[in-house]
Parts: sequence; structure tokens; C-alpha cells
Amino acid sequence: MHIDKYEEAMMNCRFCFMCRHLSTIGQVRCTEVDTPRIRAAMLYGLRTGTNSFDDSDFVDALYRQELSACCTHHCVNHYDENGLALAARADVVEAGKAPAAVVKLMEKFSKSVNWSASGKGDVAWFLDETTAEDAAVVAAAKKLFAAAKVSPKTIVGGSIGKVFKVLGYLPEAKVAAVRFAEFLKAEGVKTLVVSNPAAYDALTKDYPEFGVKLPCKVLCISSFLLQAKVKFAKKAGELYYLADDFMRNYDGCECPEKLLKALGAVNRPFGTNDEESYCCGEGAVVLDKLNLPLVKALAEYVAERADDPKKDKIVVLSAYTKKYLKKYGKLDVVTMEELAAACL
Repeated sequence: MHIDKYEEAMMNCRFCFMCRHLSTIGQVRCTEVDTPRIRAAMLYGLRTGTNSFDDSDFVDALYRQELSACCTHHCVNHYDENGLALAARADVVEAGKAPAAVVKLMEKFSKSVNWSASGKGDVAWFLDETTAEDAAVVAAAKKLFAAAKVSPKTIVGGSIGKVFKVLGYLPEAKVAAVRFAEFLKAEGVKTLVVSNPAAYDALTKDYPEFGVKLPCKVLCISSFLLQAKVKFAKKAGELYYLADDFMRNYDGCECPEKLLKALGAVNRPFGTNDEESYCCGEGAVVLDKLNLPLVKALAEYVAERADDPKKDKIVVLSAYTKKYLKKYGKLDVVTMEELAAACL
């Protein structure tokens, strides 16, 4: 089974309470089953015969996880409970026990594995579906590219594999990765700029794991702006930057923080500690499509920790996080693209 690769996490996390406070789903639902300790114990139960994927409640708990990787990132022993959770989903799928909602969602995204490009040159911008839905973010990004004196080829289309991996469909994820790499090569892309942190993680971490080699260099939008040495005339001022699940916990990328410094931002501490995830389930990518009430609860959880919800300027990296913090948290949220564009 895939979970066998995470033996250390399974055997140790089932006895540990240390990261319970970082399990956002456990916090908002007030349930032990939604913590790393109990998930690891339930997965260990597969070996002893005391648990089975035939238990729909068990499987639902696996697909309810926000996958922020906070617990993994801050674990003193670096046990990869997040990797264990993803592996468990792959085992569920291979056992033919994926929930009907997951199967339906998979079928929907399987039909979208196609991309198109507009423009010329070897620098491209991957405009994923989530970011494309936010007109303000798109407009800000275009303004930034103009300031960098770059006219990128714009690539649009469906999933590049991350959704499939998150849902537990590993073979399908690799197929999408291979196809996207071939598409980039055919388009002559040498540098690919990415706005969506989930897409960035897929390209820089998932693809190498699949053995898929990209024909280009991949840059997050923050790294691109820093390397382009874009001139900013205004200072960002006081704000609250909510660390991104993928960029901090998965990838350890410090480019967003470096860009904030270049923008003259005064970053204030948000919430009760700076280790929690405030991204509304961003790490789970499609949690909103599987359990929207839970995403609403996560956004409200974040809003409760804001000092002044109506006035505090909150900065995030993902259009997904912005969408739900504004919709359900009623917070003043902008993405990094919007913040940087306002400083030109």
C-alpha cells in the first residue's frame, strides 16, 4: 500500500498530541477524528484488521482533511503526516472505495486536460482556472508584466495534475504532468511564471516525483518580480500576510516575504500564532467542491482572529483563499499581484 512508505509517520503520529492545535479541521469541527493522531491510528487499524475502507466515515475523514501540511512543517521530528494522508487517499482509490463525490469530481476534471496558448516568446504565464476567475488579479498581473517590460505568452486550460494527485488518482496525475510538459516543450517555453501556489507546487515538486522533466524554468509570481527588478514607487504599508500552505509548508519558498520587504510592507502578526494555516483549505485544492460548508467554517475561523475585519489589509497568494476569506470571512483581502500592482 502507498501508506507503507510513511511507516514512520503512521507509527509515531498515532501516539502524539503535539500538533493538534495546528489541525485546522479539528479546530473548527472540534473533533478528534480530524487530527493527525486519530487519522494515523485509523490507518494503522488497516493493518490490524480493526479498520477498513468499507467504513464510509473513515474514508470521509480522509477526504475532509485540509492538507495544509502545517503539522508536517512544524513537527520537531519531521514526521510527514501530510504525505501519509495523501498516500491513504491513493490507497482508497486503488481499493475502489473513493466516495461518489470524489469520483464525479475526478471525471469532471479529467475532461479538462487541455491547454492553449496566446502570444509569442519563450516566457509564459500559466493562468490557471482559479486565478482566471478573479478579474482583479488578472488585471494586476498584466500590469506587473508590463512594468517588468515582459509580454508573456498566456497559457490557459485545465488541470495540470495537482487535482488528480490530491484526490488520490496518481496514474492520472502523472499522465496530465507528461502531457503538460510536452505542451510546454511544443510551445517553446523557457520560463514559466505561475500565480497559483498549488500549480507551482505541482510543477516543482510533483513533476520531479513523477519523473517528469520540464523544458523550462518555473517561477512563482513573487520570484519573477524580484528577478525582473520591477521598480515600485509606493510603499505597501501596514498589512497582514497570511503564509501560504504550499509556499511555506510544502515548498519552503521565501520569495513572497522577500517581495513584501521590497514593497516596503510592514507585516503585522495575525491570529494567535504564526504556525496555523489561514488559507481555508487551500492545500486540499478542491475542498470547496467537496465540502463547501467546511470551507465556510474555515473562513469564519480566520475572521474571528482579525483585529479589525473592516480595515485590516490582508494579503494572500492564492485567488482561492482570497475568494473565501472575502465571501465568508467578510475580510479586506488582496493577492500579492494586487498589492504589488498598487505599489507601482
